Amino acid sequence: MNTTLNLSAAPHARDKWTTPFIMRMVTLSLLPATIVGILVYGWNAFGIVALAIVAAVASEWLFCKVCKKPSTIWDGSAVVTGLLLALSLGPQTPLYIPVIGSVFAIVVCKGCFGGLGKNFINPALAARCFLLISFANAMAIKPLVDAVATATPVGAMKAGEAVDITRMFLGTADGVIGSSILALLAGGLLLWSMDIIHGQICFSVLIGFTVFLGLFGGKGFDPAYLLAHLCGGGVVMGAFFMATDYVTSPVSRLGQFIYGCLIGILGGLFRLKGNTADSFSYAIIIGNVCSPLIDTYIVQKPFAYRKMIGKTRKTRKEPFRIPRPVIALTLIAAIAGVALSGVYSMTKDTIEEQKLLAEAASYKEVCPEAETFEISDTAKAKLEELSGANWGTDFGATRINEAFVGKDASGNLAGYALSVSSKGFGGDVTMALGLTPDGKVSKIAFTELNETAGLGMRADEDAFKDQFPGKSGSVSLVKGDAGEDQISAITGATVTSTAVTNALNAGLDFYETVLKGGN
Repeated sequence: MNTTLNLSAAPHARDKWTTPFIMRMVTLSLLPATIVGILVYGWNAFGIVALAIVAAVASEWLFCKVCKKPSTIWDGSAVVTGLLLALSLGPQTPLYIPVIGSVFAIVVCKGCFGGLGKNFINPALAARCFLLISFANAMAIKPLVDAVATATPVGAMKAGEAVDITRMFLGTADGVIGSSILALLAGGLLLWSMDIIHGQICFSVLIGFTVFLGLFGGKGFDPAYLLAHLCGGGVVMGAFFMATDYVTSPVSRLGQFIYGCLIGILGGLFRLKGNTADSFSYAIIIGNVCSPLIDTYIVQKPFAYRKMIGKTRKTRKEPFRIPRPVIALTLIAAIAGVALSGVYSMTKDTIEEQKLLAEAASYKEVCPEAETFEISDTAKAKLEELSGANWGTDFGATRINEAFVGKDASGNLAGYALSVSSKGFGGDVTMALGLTPDGKVSKIAFTELNETAGLGMRADEDAFKDQFPGKSGSVSLVKGDAGEDQISAITGATVTSTAVTNALNAGLDFYETVLKGGN
């Protein structure tokens, strides 16, 4: 077919930037962050970047070859997809991960929907979400230095720990390869200054995210708190390089502003209430899915449109219609909500009963010498005084839920059983803590543990729990081999390890100050 003639409808508007030029500029704007990431994290980061780009380009070439379509590898879009995916991965990610991610991004998210300009979600982001779900253990951020502080900055913030904002801004803190906010801002502002990306999107994402955290983050508009969140979790990269994708973002300026605010608010909501530090990716994906709906109701003013002056003309007003897919999805959601509410109402009492039985079984497990458990009057009075507040100031967000005195068959003191909760990475970590009459740990058992599979969930393995029996007084968390008053942290799950250690120390302190010598 002769491609020298292009047929298109008037008004034949043309942009000064071609697709290859735009892709080259985006690649160039990502180079500062790429260089910083490689300098900080070394050759493994370089290998991840190289493999992601090569796999993306090769996948696009092979897909076009198999489908007998003209090769599109020279437009540079595959390079951008591979580079964005690589920069969103950790420096110690196994080398097969970027290859799988790039193939998924190009073949499934881009090629199967018709190629460049026809994908409904950002391919690099979709691939990252796919990897997070399918390879959670391999995708965990692992630092280069083997030290106790192995949590990412966002993970540390979720656990209530302090972070170094300067290191986060420069990109030298533990995180993804493209974590340098300084380098990302330099590239993003270059694209914005050249009018390649829309400021309505990137700035509304940042503003929406900041305002939401300021209103609902619990610390007001504290600059240090807000800057720490802005510098972590891929917010800047997402705002400038992923949310601004032409294909998956709205057309009108008002639509772009609403789209950006939606992503920022969802990102803030997921950051505060989500179970993972990588939740900003999902916020952008949801924004991509909502983009067609935004374009449906917020229409760009047509070219050459003129408002009639001095004349009136009656026009037939089109009736307002809600799209059928919206009606169908609303009905499905309503039916599902009613069904779930009904099931919950019917099973609520049974669930509570099973929960109480599970707690009783856990107390028996951690204090096996006891035949019966009695409420400690002293502990009950103290817990009522606390009214759900944290126990002490040295154990993070840790609460003592219950405290029982275990008695043997003869009515003699057999030990103590406590329920203690601390803030973990995925939510509350609640455990039953058994203590001997002299205040030594007999055993621990978890009654609530919702940590990352393959990482934080390893806290429920015997290899970790067997360290606690016999401990007393106060213990500390270390990396590697543990001493007499130490606990060895789980590699890659320091937040969970810290939560368990805080719960243990709070329980031991509660014994010393409340239970010891009493009933």
